[in-house]
Amino acid sequence: MAQKLFSEATLGALTLANHIVMAPMTRNRATADHNVTDIMATYYAQRASAGLIITEGIAPSANGNGYARVPGLYTAAQVAGWKKVTEAVHAKGGRIFAQLMHSGRIGHPVNMHEGAEVIAPSAIAAGGQIYTDTDGMQDHPTPRALTTEEVKLVVQEFVQAAKNAIEAGFDGVELHGANGYLIEQFLRSSSNQRTDEYGGSAENNARFALEIAEAVSKAIGKDKTGIRLSPYGVFNDMPYSPADDEIYTYVADKLSDYVVYVHLVDHTSMGAPAVDPAIVEAIRATYEGALILSGGYDAERAEQALQSGQADLIAFGRPFIANPDLVDRLKEGAELAQPDFNTFYTPGEQGYIDYPALEELKAS
Repeated sequence: MAQKLFSEATLGALTLANHIVMAPMTRNRATADHNVTDIMATYYAQRASAGLIITEGIAPSANGNGYARVPGLYTAAQVAGWKKVTEAVHAKGGRIFAQLMHSGRIGHPVNMHEGAEVIAPSAIAAGGQIYTDTDGMQDHPTPRALTTEEVKLVVQEFVQAAKNAIEAGFDGVELHGANGYLIEQFLRSSSNQRTDEYGGSAENNARFALEIAEAVSKAIGKDKTGIRLSPYGVFNDMPYSPADDEIYTYVADKLSDYVVYVHLVDHTSMGAPAVDPAIVEAIRATYEGALILSGGYDAERAEQALQSGQADLIAFGRPFIANPDLVDRLKEGAELAQPDFNTFYTPGEQGYIDYPALEELKAS
């Protein structure tokens, strides 16, 4: 039986009930205007037994909200909505970080507020299509490349969103630098062909991510700031290039001053290229804070990673969808319920807050 996985953990100034993190997962249950709904508070509260919850991606600005029904954190109404979520989680003894996700070129005007636009480091459209509620699947549009001054303004949008998160009662924020969204679009040479201070070298490609991490850390505290990275991820048309390894090792070295954790994503189980252990070891060696690993873990493999010192916390994603009491099920070795893939991104309660806990099943 696993021991460390279920024992208390320390993350900066926080004490966590266990070493299990609920990974961020897009669920599209906000309103069409990107406001928080009451069922979102229920959803997160149901899963508050995780040592740390990291929310779905939350847009830091109107231009960063490219998906249908994804919540934001840039208006007073959104802050008020998230307060209900954090209060519900804290009432259950949980801890929760807001993941700040600017979608960048992964967006469509149909999904966005009037006047918002799809922006990116360079005017390079992502391959593939994006879903819209009104017009179905649409090709990704060609984004407008940000000017140098606009890049600096986007950094400040992240800072304001982080301040809004603290006002809403979050224990901290995670900067989404993975999965092909704006921060990663700057990191990767395939999507960043800039010739100013934000592109053209490892140091320049990393500048946007590091400026955000530094500014957010100064605004809300290093203990309340984390970042997610996916060095080998290919999601959202991000082809892997070995040349990008230098960028990630450079970022990891600098992040020690700014963030309490680095959350590394391994999407091998979902078809991405296998993550070279060398890059994980390099990040582990250069980054001095806590390391969260995610990607297809079960209790046994998670315990091994914790005991070996490979990771400080382990994130579980999809198992939390159909198992709100995942921590208890893992602890008991109980069978896990399987999620309904058809309701991952649909509006409403079905496939969201209607998965029963083990105790409910036993009672019935």
